[in-house]
Amino acid sequence: MSNNVNGNTTVDVVLIGAGIMSATLGMMLKELQPGITVEIFERLNMVSGESSDAWNNAGTGHAALCELNYTPQKEDGTIDCSKALAINEAFDNSRQFWSWLVEQKIIAPGFIKSVPHMSFVWGEENAAYLKKRHEALTHYHPFKTMRYSEDPAQLKRWMPVVMEGRSFLQKVAATYMPVGTDVNFGVLTRALVMHLQKKQGITLHLQHEVRNIEREDNGNWRIGVKDMGTKNTREVVAKFVFIGAGGGSLSLLEKSDIPEGKGFGGFPVGGQWLRCTNEAVIEKHHAKVYGKAAVGAPPMSVPHLDTRFIDDKKALLFGPYAGFSTKFLKNGSYMDLPLSIKFSNIIPMVAVGLSNIPLTQYLIHEVRQTMDDKLKALQEYLPEAKKEDWELEIAGQRVQVIKKEEGKGGVLEFGTEVVTAADGSLAALLGASPGASTSVSIMKSLIERCFPHQMQSEEWQAKMKAMIPSYGKVLANNPTLCDSIRAWTSSVLGLVND
Repeated sequence: MSNNVNGNTTVDVVLIGAGIMSATLGMMLKELQPGITVEIFERLNMVSGESSDAWNNAGTGHAALCELNYTPQKEDGTIDCSKALAINEAFDNSRQFWSWLVEQKIIAPGFIKSVPHMSFVWGEENAAYLKKRHEALTHYHPFKTMRYSEDPAQLKRWMPVVMEGRSFLQKVAATYMPVGTDVNFGVLTRALVMHLQKKQGITLHLQHEVRNIEREDNGNWRIGVKDMGTKNTREVVAKFVFIGAGGGSLSLLEKSDIPEGKGFGGFPVGGQWLRCTNEAVIEKHHAKVYGKAAVGAPPMSVPHLDTRFIDDKKALLFGPYAGFSTKFLKNGSYMDLPLSIKFSNIIPMVAVGLSNIPLTQYLIHEVRQTMDDKLKALQEYLPEAKKEDWELEIAGQRVQVIKKEEGKGGVLEFGTEVVTAADGSLAALLGASPGASTSVSIMKSLIERCFPHQMQSEEWQAKMKAMIPSYGKVLANNPTLCDSIRAWTSSVLGLVND
């Protein structure tokens, strides 16, 4: 239970940020230890208002079914499937946890929809790569239903509006996965937090900004918080702190002053979408069609023509178009980047700047693009796209991780990075992709790292296996279990399973 010591609230856990990561961690911890006390602090006046909001992310259930950056081609010409297998396994974990939540009547299944996932390329070289990728992935059971075609007639059946008006002077090729999904992480996050608020010992504070994190002599953490409405400040003492504040996590990690957080920096990348306003075009397309990223582009900027379901309405987006801002959050400050530069991370940040000239050139090109330029990029995927049918939407802000690396000074990481204190009393999530789709696996691993003794108990093991039935097993190595788990999650979530 929470208590009051010397005028300060003392709780077991503080979660900073009310997005999908904090909501998932809070739900798992409350199930594992029902008596746990948790305070959640969110600087905005709503839950999931930043990265988890439907308009601020791709909404793709990232399972490596269509994202080409997860299957790089090695120097010897072979396809590296290791990251794709890991991400696919992670998304299966998410599906299992969400199915358990539905069966427990904690959430409704409407936040996730079946939307086929496709990879689409043109040109002999790209088609050859895609064919190799298909051959490599279908060797593994989780990808067995992936189909490949170079036949324009078949491609037109899969994605009619993409093929309309297209010249076939170049070879075209695509892969098709019917088991792909679209996920509204905003709806999911709000449902989880709403349920948590009904639990004893869980308190949500909106419009509360964490200003300081300091370690006490006894190992606990003292959190300084400002109420943005009343302007009052107070302190909360916690045994464990999770920093899941999206782009705001880096500055809070720096304030914690843990040695493990030294040397990390961040590079912000903004995003924009073109949103279709023509209902006839929206209805004719039903897939997430991913292409190849431009040279120097970050993975979050891989172009895709994207069927979405937002506020119970079908939508069609294309993008994202990258932009640059010194903000670390969509609702952040232009001083976020300058203030993040410290003595401990300046060398990695300079090294990354010098070694990523193509990224800089790409961002300059993107920022300078006019609406006509954006339309030309869209027309590579949708040849008959008309300017009057599309309008520009501002997407979310992401911060790519910069960290030290021996011999290089620093490297730019495009994945997610969990930084934990040596004693496991504090953890921070940095990075962007694949993010929300793998939130369950990320939080499962975090719990194992930060609560190792509890995780050894039979009680916690049993509860984790109830939430994630394949816990401790690898689905890619167990076809029978893989099929059984997918049949179950498809049935519970109302998804395609073939």
